[in-house]
Amino acid sequence: MILQSEIEVSVREQKQFLQQANVGLSRGVLLEMALRSDYVTIITGIRRCGKSTLMHQLMEGLNGEFAYFNFEDPRVFGFDVNDFVKLENVFGNQQVYFFDEIQNIENWELFIRKLHDQGKTVCITGSNASLLSKELGTRLTGRHLQKELFPFDYAEFCAYLVMEKNIESLDRYLELGGFPSYLKNGQLVYLQQLFRDILYRDIIVRHGVRNAKIIEGIALYLISNVGKEFSLNGIKKTFDVGSANSVADYVAWFEDSYLLFTLPRFSWSLKSIAVNPKKVYTIDSGFAQANSLSFSEDKGRLFENMIYLKLRREGKELYYFREKGECDFVVKEQQQVTTLIQACYELHPDNLQRELNGLKEAMDFFGLDHGTIVTRNQNDEFILDGKNISAVSADRWL
Repeated sequence: MILQSEIEVSVREQKQFLQQANVGLSRGVLLEMALRSDYVTIITGIRRCGKSTLMHQLMEGLNGEFAYFNFEDPRVFGFDVNDFVKLENVFGNQQVYFFDEIQNIENWELFIRKLHDQGKTVCITGSNASLLSKELGTRLTGRHLQKELFPFDYAEFCAYLVMEKNIESLDRYLELGGFPSYLKNGQLVYLQQLFRDILYRDIIVRHGVRNAKIIEGIALYLISNVGKEFSLNGIKKTFDVGSANSVADYVAWFEDSYLLFTLPRFSWSLKSIAVNPKKVYTIDSGFAQANSLSFSEDKGRLFENMIYLKLRREGKELYYFREKGECDFVVKEQQQVTTLIQACYELHPDNLQRELNGLKEAMDFFGLDHGTIVTRNQNDEFILDGKNISAVSADRWL
């Protein structure tokens, strides 16, 4: 609990800072969003990916007629649910409300539900998917619209750095990734500090983890193995963790904070999906390289990670396929598999048959006549048993 006078100072200075801040590059998702009083607008995503900037862009045109509060302001450390009354007193009578990182306050959803019931327009951001979805599911079921935000995609990257969409900019994107602040300052230590901030503030402290070194080691191990299969029991043995259930909790926490994503192996059986090994991907190629040495000579896995993120941004239901061969990405829509994609940095005589056979096997399995291989800069067509496979350069496909 804190003094109302302290809240007044924070509200005033936060809004002044907001008015002076650069509104930044207009994000692509902005076209899909609109403030509404009948739904609470939720923006989720990893720290420093641009959620606050996107919120700032949503404020444009309101002429300053809104309430804004950032709950990560250290001056209001100790803010709890009882202080929301004081915050309302400071705001006065407003129709539109913006809140940054509100999941830091326990029982925040009670206040948001109250504003919503009063017909107010509310937009909030958060960097923990599980905390937000849990509370939204209990208090705001059917009353919220959620949008995930990621670091810059390829088109945004090119716009931000004023580059043409070609092989040079693609290679640069694969190297640097899309975190706006890193693209601005170019300091690798920024992405390393971001990893530590997320790990300690959003995971270790929040969940009361006692052995921080083990969970840090597991996170770095998974980041270093992007595009590869992993098993909970394998990690349990490697890091001498007490149980596979503990490892499952750690991986879930990594996913909640957007550090990592897991991709299940396709099966018509839910039980098989649950027990089969998964593949792991991470939030950003620049982030992966800053926190691992395993990519210095292996661009292929970073390339595959980039393709995964494009599909993940689109909200696709994704799997990988493995029988005799492997298909990297299976896209399922409305209970049907619609698209098969292979990611291959460079097609050459040594890998061509393997890539084609893995994709063809998946095409036969799902009864599809077309598959796609996304490459760094090759375009080609292949016909196998009457089925068409297109090789497409990544700058076109992205």
